[in-house]
Amino acid sequence: MSLASKLRRAPGRVAAGAFILNSGLAKLSAGAETARAVHGMAAGTYPMLRRVPPTLFLKGLAITEIVLGGLLLVPIFSAALAGTALTGFAGGLLGLYLRTPGMHDGRLRPTQQGTPIAKDIWMAAIGLSLLVDSALTTS
Repeated sequence: MSLASKLRRAPGRVAAGAFILNSGLAKLSAGAETARAVHGMAAGTYPMLRRVPPTLFLKGLAITEIVLGGLLLVPIFSAALAGTALTGFAGGLLGLYLRTPGMHDGRLRPTQQGTPIAKDIWMAAIGLSLLVDSALTTS
């Protein structure tokens, strides 16, 4: 991969990676109340998560975010791998936005409650741009 490719991809990878890594590190030290709240929202949208205990769910989410953040920040991982992982993660968050009542109005515009999750569209865009860029780059 050329230096130009690495430099072109760096701003999106660093922005998303640092944000996600920080979120994961914060979740590692979160308490039981936070675990119940995060788990409740996720399980309301993805019913199969109801069987997972809230504290285990939050720890798993924290580890996932730490790994994903690291994958984006460390340039030895390919843009295709980073883009695939980020797009999948962002897709899950956007699914939460689309499927949770009260997050958006009838035209998919976010409500005040939905704005924090709707903003995750930027992660999907960065993931997709990494995928497209890696597919179009020949090296």
